[in-house]
Amino acid sequence: MALVLKSEAFVDGDRIPRRFSCEGEDVSPPLTWQDLPEGTESLVLILDDPDAPDPAAPRMVWDHWVLYNIPPTCSGLVEGAARGGLPEGTREGINSWGRTGYGGPCPPIGRHRYFHRLYALDTRLPDALGQPTKDELLLAMEEHILAHAELVGVYDACKVDASA
Repeated sequence: MALVLKSEAFVDGDRIPRRFSCEGEDVSPPLTWQDLPEGTESLVLILDDPDAPDPAAPRMVWDHWVLYNIPPTCSGLVEGAARGGLPEGTREGINSWGRTGYGGPCPPIGRHRYFHRLYALDTRLPDALGQPTKDELLLAMEEHILAHAELVGVYDACKVDASA
C-alpha cells in the first residue's frame, strides 16, 4: 500500500475553497492520511506554490506551511489546526513570509498550483533544528524518507468561489 494524502475540502487537482485562502478566512484545510509505512517515526508536511509570482513566468517556489515531527499516531489535521490544533510534539518551520504558521493561497496573478506534500520518516528530527526553512528541513530529512504522498489544489487570484 502506498501512503495516501487527502482532504475533505477539495480533491486532488481541484480548486481550493476560498475560505482556506488569504481572500477568505485563511485557515488551514483539513487533511487526512493513511497507509504509513512500517517503521514510520515522524511525518513532515510541506505546502508550497511553485508558480510564484506568475504562473506564466514562475521565478520562485513560495512556501506556505512547514511542519515536522508530526507523530505517526496522528491520522490527519483538522481544519484550522494551524491556529492551535497541531498534534503534540509537532514543530513548525519558517514559511516564505518569514514566520511560522499557515499562510493560505494568495496569488497575485493567474492560477497557481499548491502542493501539499507529506513525508513519512524513519526518525524523529532533532529539536535542535528549531524553526527551519523548507530547504533546511529537506536537507535534514534527506536520508530518512520512507514514503511520500502529495495532494495538489489550485487557486486563482481574486476569483469568487461560491462554495466559500
